[in-house]
Amino acid sequence: MKVKLKSSKGRSASSNRWLMRQLSDPFVIKAKKEGLRSRAGFKIREIDAKFGLLGRGLKVVDIGAAPGGWSEYAVQKVGKGNVVAIDLLDMKPIEGVAFLRTDFTSEPAKDFIKEKLGDKADVVLSDIAPNTTGNASLDHLQIMALVEEAYDFALEVLAPGGAFVAKVRQGGTEAALLARMKRDFAKVAHFKPESSRKESSETYVVAIGGKP
Repeated sequence: MKVKLKSSKGRSASSNRWLMRQLSDPFVIKAKKEGLRSRAGFKIREIDAKFGLLGRGLKVVDIGAAPGGWSEYAVQKVGKGNVVAIDLLDMKPIEGVAFLRTDFTSEPAKDFIKEKLGDKADVVLSDIAPNTTGNASLDHLQIMALVEEAYDFALEVLAPGGAFVAKVRQGGTEAALLARMKRDFAKVAHFKPESSRKESSETYVVAIGGKP
């Protein structure tokens, strides 16, 4: 479905292209119809359907959670009180989700997880991505640095048998990190949801069955 902007005054050409793409995106439209916070809710829905990550009573940590699309889905699957969301940006409250506005690598974040979940997490979700620069090499380095931080964090807070999901770009996960994941988890796979834009280089790495 194509749309036309009523006015482009005050916006750059790139901003206008992004806005038109958003307004025309079928998953953005569908998210609004279903009352979801963002189209990202469809991505975690597809990932969960493919790998069976979330179930009643499991404890979930969602880092880079704002605006809350993944947490919104997770709490429906695992139950209230079992989801902790963390982000540097603010996020509107979700019933049953404990939210803390901070850097996920900080000690307060880890203390908050322990306080709210009472123990280790079963699943760590990361849909974090830095702003793109247009330089493919630099964008790749930035996203992989963020994924490595998320992975190190996941190893600290996950219980044995746990799972980790993170957004990656530019052809998947680098060899060194992928080798670590295969050492630490029973199964590691890449998956691109249909709800990801075809022109986007984003995909997701899914690691299941964390080893003690």
